[in-house]
Amino acid sequence: MEAERDTAAAVADRVLQAVLGTVDLLSIFAGDRLGWYRSLAHDGPATAAQLADRTATHPRYTREWLEQQAVTGLLVVDRDGPAEDRVFALPPAVAEVLTDEHSLNYLAPFARLFGATGPALPRLFEAYRSGGGVSWDELGDNAREGQAQGNRPWYQHRLGAALAGVPEVDAVLRARGARILDIGCGAGWSSIALAEAYPRAHVRGVDIDTPSIRAARHNAETTGVADRTQFTVADAARLPESGFDIAFAFECVHDMPRPVDVLGAVRRALRPGAPLVVMDEAVAAEFAPDGDDVERLMYGFSLFVCLPDGMSSPPSAGTGTVMRQRTLRDYALAAGFTSVEVLPIDGFGFWRFYRLG
Repeated sequence: MEAERDTAAAVADRVLQAVLGTVDLLSIFAGDRLGWYRSLAHDGPATAAQLADRTATHPRYTREWLEQQAVTGLLVVDRDGPAEDRVFALPPAVAEVLTDEHSLNYLAPFARLFGATGPALPRLFEAYRSGGGVSWDELGDNAREGQAQGNRPWYQHRLGAALAGVPEVDAVLRARGARILDIGCGAGWSSIALAEAYPRAHVRGVDIDTPSIRAARHNAETTGVADRTQFTVADAARLPESGFDIAFAFECVHDMPRPVDVLGAVRRALRPGAPLVVMDEAVAAEFAPDGDDVERLMYGFSLFVCLPDGMSSPPSAGTGTVMRQRTLRDYALAAGFTSVEVLPIDGFGFWRFYRLG
């Protein structure tokens, strides 16, 4: 009986820690969306009234958020004086993680992405009952922008060097006039990184989401690569035969309702023998109930974002974020590719790279 109570107490403690983590995540979402973190990072420490004035928010809510952030350990506070005079500050390390969109440690987009699922929960629950889905478009801008901003630093800082370390891929990309296809390009940061790393190439980004393509065109203009990039709203499953020299699919195959159709269309859009490089989640080869934190995180993305998106366009393969290597291989072979190999790119976030030939 004592052992059973201890076990229940341990489970209760785990659930309590999850509740506390959820409170932190939602509070981070609020601080990100309302500009509280950015004001503390760029304008300096503040009282609740000062922060409210800077961000056009109500001081009573601002004070509650500041105190919660101090209690949870993300802010530091000068404790002297009455509550209205307390000055709160954002430590540099916290500022990097929650406000520096160029840092590899930038994690505020995770809060934005999961926060976007809140309003969609009734639709998600109905989808779980009916077998339907909830698309990225239905999740809205917070999910769309969270995904784009979360991946951006890795493309910006690491993609060029990662690909340069794979000679057979790098040689294709360095050729003058190389034509690169980037399917599921989202807000375009992967295409932009390719254009910056390989200035003699031309990149065409394709995505089915119109707002994402608008963002991609804007991002290409602001980063100075609009002359070497082209972004098109299109269903990748209907790509024409175009003779591209290489294609990329960055973290999107697991979202596709009909991945074999898309991969087959990409194969036909490539010149004969040209490769498709797929970047997707670095999950384990097989399911195991003692999976690591990457598995836990990816099942979270799958349950609330990626699997419902894939299921929103029937008929669907229903892949989900946790796409095992064997699943990708089966898709690739069914699409007409004859080989799938893991590329020697290590330490690239949560992802693994494959070459389909």
